[in-house]
Amino acid sequence: MRASLAARTIDGMLSRDDAPSLLPLAADIASRAADLVAQRRAALVAAGGLSVAATKSSEVDPVTVVDRASEEFIAREIARLRPGDGIVGEEGTHDAGTTGVQWIVDPIDGTVNFLYGIPSYAVSLGVAVDGQLVAGAVCNPATGELFSAARGCGARVQRGGKSREITASQATRLAHSLVATGFSYSSQRRASQAEILTEVLPRVRDIRRAGSAALDLCAVACGRVDAYFEHGTHPWDYAAGAVIAAEAGATVHHPGLDAEGAQGRLTAAAAPGVWAEFAALLKNAGAWEPLC
Repeated sequence: MRASLAARTIDGMLSRDDAPSLLPLAADIASRAADLVAQRRAALVAAGGLSVAATKSSEVDPVTVVDRASEEFIAREIARLRPGDGIVGEEGTHDAGTTGVQWIVDPIDGTVNFLYGIPSYAVSLGVAVDGQLVAGAVCNPATGELFSAARGCGARVQRGGKSREITASQATRLAHSLVATGFSYSSQRRASQAEILTEVLPRVRDIRRAGSAALDLCAVACGRVDAYFEHGTHPWDYAAGAVIAAEAGATVHHPGLDAEGAQGRLTAAAAPGVWAEFAALLKNAGAWEPLC
């Protein structure tokens, strides 16, 4: 599962134009963290099973010891190879940094799938320079797929030692489009999301709920779905996937790196040929407004 792009230490300040040089490092760390996640999961299952270490936004929003181990590993590697860079992680890592480079880390996006053995969870590393997303890597420990992109360089997926460029679908009719979505851990927000879904579902081919925002955005990037929308995602959920989908040619809307999931704002992406129709449908369904 190791990335073919080797990690390397990069010293000093970076401009946004130099940012693609961070992609090999992001891909390598994401891949090695995914190896750690896969190994730790196998060991815990062999020892008798997985358990929830804590919960976050609600009692159904779990954290495991593997989430924490993955984030600790990622933060340690970034600090070793890019001292001075900022880091923001889902499980509490926060370092403002001094270089203008910020890493936005989700150690396991899709923890519920991880717990249940559903092979749709991922390590996600987004990279921003001066507050602008410029690179991202998303690696699925269960399948070995590594999605990656840097601004202006296109998007790729690697698996089994083979790498290929990916592009969003050529869909042009929303009625024939497959749409991914996700749901909140808040029961109140879920009720609102269900109402929106009653407006969206009759006007598209079908809906898919995979359980990982990062992988949903990668699915848009490689044409496995034609569009995606979700409310209340955090920057670490979409930072890497947003770069990958955009570089694959999709149109992407997200709340920004300063947003908080509790604000209930919309993240959406779609193939360019259906974006206008999709955005209009979301607006008519009330999805363009935050869901609190």
